[in-house]
Amino acid sequence: MSKFFIDRPIFAWVIALVLMLAGTLAVLNLPVNQYPSIAPPNVSISVNYPGASARTVQDTVVQVIEQQLNGLDGLRYISSESNSDGSMTINVTFEQGTDPDIAQVQVQNKLQLATPLLPQAVQQQGIRVSKSARNFLMVVALVSKDGQQTNFDLANYIVANVQDPISRTPGVGDFQVFGAQYAMRIWLDPSKLQQFQLTAVDVRSAIQEQNVQVSSGQLGGLPAVETQQLNATIIGKTRLETPEQFEKILLKVNADGSQVRLRDVARVELGAESYAIRAEYNGQPAAGLGIRLAAGGNALDTAKAVRATISELEPFFPPGVEVVYPYDTTPVISASIEGVVHTLLEAFVLVFLVMFLFLQNLRATLIPTLAVPVVILGTFAVLLTFGYSINTLTMFAMILAIGLLVDDAIVVVENVERVMREEGLSAREATRKSMGQIQSALVGIGVVLSAVLLPMAFFGGSTGVIYRQFSITIVSAMVLSVLVALIFTPALCATILKPHSGDHEGKRGFFGWFNRTFERGTLRYERGVAAVLRRKAPYLLMYLLIVGIMIWMFTRIPTAFLPEEDQGVLFAQVQTPAGSTASRTQEVVEQMREYLLTEESETVNSVFTITGFNFAGRGQSSGMAFIMLKPWEERTEPGQGVFELAQRAQGYFFSLRDAMVFAFAPPAVMELGNATGFDVYLQDQAGLGHEALTKAREQFMQLASEDPTLTGVRFNGMRDEPQYRLIIDDEKARAHQVSLAAINDSLSIAWGSSYVNDFIDRGRVKRVYMQGEPTSRMNPEDLGKWYVRNTEGEMVPFTAFASGEWTYGAPKLTRFNGVPAMEILGAAAPGYSSGEAMAAVERIAAQLPAGIGYSWTGQSYEERLSGSQAPALYALSLLVVFLALAALYESWSVPLSVMLVVPLGIVGALAFTMGRGLSNDVFFQVGLLTTVGLSARNAILIVEFAKTLHEQGMTLTAAAIEASRIRLRPIVMTSLAFMLGVLPLAISSGAGAGSKHAIGTGVIGGMLSAMVLAIFWVPLFYVLVSSLGKRRKTGSDEQNGEAQ
Repeated sequence: MSKFFIDRPIFAWVIALVLMLAGTLAVLNLPVNQYPSIAPPNVSISVNYPGASARTVQDTVVQVIEQQLNGLDGLRYISSESNSDGSMTINVTFEQGTDPDIAQVQVQNKLQLATPLLPQAVQQQGIRVSKSARNFLMVVALVSKDGQQTNFDLANYIVANVQDPISRTPGVGDFQVFGAQYAMRIWLDPSKLQQFQLTAVDVRSAIQEQNVQVSSGQLGGLPAVETQQLNATIIGKTRLETPEQFEKILLKVNADGSQVRLRDVARVELGAESYAIRAEYNGQPAAGLGIRLAAGGNALDTAKAVRATISELEPFFPPGVEVVYPYDTTPVISASIEGVVHTLLEAFVLVFLVMFLFLQNLRATLIPTLAVPVVILGTFAVLLTFGYSINTLTMFAMILAIGLLVDDAIVVVENVERVMREEGLSAREATRKSMGQIQSALVGIGVVLSAVLLPMAFFGGSTGVIYRQFSITIVSAMVLSVLVALIFTPALCATILKPHSGDHEGKRGFFGWFNRTFERGTLRYERGVAAVLRRKAPYLLMYLLIVGIMIWMFTRIPTAFLPEEDQGVLFAQVQTPAGSTASRTQEVVEQMREYLLTEESETVNSVFTITGFNFAGRGQSSGMAFIMLKPWEERTEPGQGVFELAQRAQGYFFSLRDAMVFAFAPPAVMELGNATGFDVYLQDQAGLGHEALTKAREQFMQLASEDPTLTGVRFNGMRDEPQYRLIIDDEKARAHQVSLAAINDSLSIAWGSSYVNDFIDRGRVKRVYMQGEPTSRMNPEDLGKWYVRNTEGEMVPFTAFASGEWTYGAPKLTRFNGVPAMEILGAAAPGYSSGEAMAAVERIAAQLPAGIGYSWTGQSYEERLSGSQAPALYALSLLVVFLALAALYESWSVPLSVMLVVPLGIVGALAFTMGRGLSNDVFFQVGLLTTVGLSARNAILIVEFAKTLHEQGMTLTAAAIEASRIRLRPIVMTSLAFMLGVLPLAISSGAGAGSKHAIGTGVIGGMLSAMVLAIFWVPLFYVLVSSLGKRRKTGSDEQNGEAQ
């Protein structure tokens, strides 16, 4: 094949150009992401049940829906939460690779079965099903700069004018408004109602009768009288629009013409639909819109589209209102991709310099350099075909590939140069001869490196997704690289290279000095190899020692799923004591914001606070903050990273007496949860009840606080709080002739906020709510202010048949896989890995009472899956490499001598990674496999030559020494090229540095030890294994030799 292209160089160029063209087109069309969609598909169902308690919601809504959600294809787990404000969410998570659209359709079909069984009030509100990531992509907030607009005005503006265009923007899956739109609020005064002998139920009926929309037909509608000359639409009663119209609603008209209108017994105003959530941006009133990414959406494109939509709406904003983005996960994506592209270019330059140092000839250096863009662009074309995206993982794979692919070209050029120098042939002849020598070695290297990385592509779960990115990218780069080395490089060698006048050593200046030094080194190395081959025993013992160290290090190195990343955002979660009011929570939130914006102003850009909502639950005692850090360029000082900030802030938050405040950074892959660390549910598997589960949780927290491996362990939910239980004495109610329906209705109108019907506000349909005046519903004694009419028409006070008592109850109830559960979050203490933390959690869970089980979820679930896969992955890769080599060399003994070198590379990778305090995560595993491939490659180069020389009649030892001498230069050169190519990764800072360090450090360490140690041990193994093989079958070996 090479001979064909050596004679037709233009043909070779055409192939290269076509590849590059395809690649350029692919780069323009590939989507850009930080990570591929690692998280399994998730469908969420959300429902509102106004005025209901968490227990009511769970028993009447959640359980009904959960029981129907069985028999879904590829279901992984179901979790649900019910809150005391009557809201509930069910998250249905599917296996990796399930089509999100099909999943959503299936969930909706199951919901159809459950809907008729739900309470009427819930069906009125509507059930929302969305397939979207669990967490926010970004938060868009409107801020009133001049303080003219309140939170509610802004929230109403968002719902009326911003929410719909945003939800139509491509890529947006779901949204959550931090605030609520306007509603007509009717505040009843119980004393006035009593004065006019009216009840809350009377008022509701009057509004329902008089705020209506009637379809009244037409004048002269068809079929009409033949002589009819007129046709017009009749407008009947329409919905009311202003508070003044509502005030005029008639409640009672007496025969003498006296009347009671709504304004006589109630205050009517345009207020907010819900007062639960209040948002501020850097202390100014604001309202936010949290946007979630649609399943399979592209984060960067979606964020761009959202910003474009907002800038179209911006000219129409009310005066003094500005748009800000207090939380945005996309800068980290563009910054980390940009960083990787820089690294790619740096790698390219460094590799060029190494080659120039060794080849000392611009023409020769140009050849491998030309191979790089051809292969890299070709690989992009392959990615597009497979439907992958440009993300940090595929770009890392490209960087690893640069080091690998230059090698093939270097091997070719180096060998052609050597043949030209030693035998004085012309470039074309030398190329022909040289390609004959190394063609099989090239294919061998390509096969081995592909064999190492190919098994990764077949793994399941989210780790499988990560591995696949690397696997497909590097393997396609390797295959292309071998093809280029066989087609394009020889054609270039034959046309570009000039025959040598004189020898390498004759050069003057720096290169002369370098060559002389290198020659001396080579001679020393040759003596060293000879010495190793003479005294075999001590070196074999040393090898066993190294293997021992490697195994020991494997057991010591901490494990993790993905490295921690500085994403430029921080969350803070505020929980004031159970039963606290919103104003008390707001005070704590203000203290927190004050600290962040004054003490940490160097690092913090903005703080967007929300009271009434956080990741643990909703209610007046909950609050949270989205903290946006300054861009990476502006915070290069030590101590300005997210993790340092979180630590300092946490230290300050512990001093806040009145609340529990946690600061935490989001995990590397945002879709897998909101916080780094572990995520576990304690489940009540035996129906022991809420009390028993709470006790088990307290016991777990107690044991966790004593365990040195765990830190920041917190219950992700809300502790039981005082609740007032109203006891209606049915017997007394009957004796007073009061209907129970009237009692229930009056209660839910006066104390809950009751949805009556709709009205029209500036062309949009909004809701009408009734509730008692705040002064009439503050304390248990206020029950006495409300009356119900009995069948005789008398007014009976509530206190005549109702009493109450204080109890404890849960403001938020969680279920996991259909049983009551409690979610516990936490992280590994510094110096411990997430793997060790998870083991500790399992130990603690084993000590809990019988009937309490536990289940991992989110990132922890993935980590359990990936941890169990790693050993299988290594074993499979090594086996495949061995078999590939055996097939290539038609012998079982030669591959063995190559495989024995692998631990020498691994030991370096482990040592470097541990030295930097990094852990054994997915990136490290990919780096390790690459190291395995590379140390095998060095060995192949020596073994291949030694084998050829031995077949030409040299003794085993002489062949091994000579092969080592010839191949030292290309081995050192390719190893250095590779190490320097990856160096920018290992020393990077800024966005995405965590994963860069994880992959760069291991690979550099592995290459270094593989280069320094393997060049001595390979000849030793080759001689040992071959002489053993010889003794066994002296005769057959000779024939094999001839056959080859």
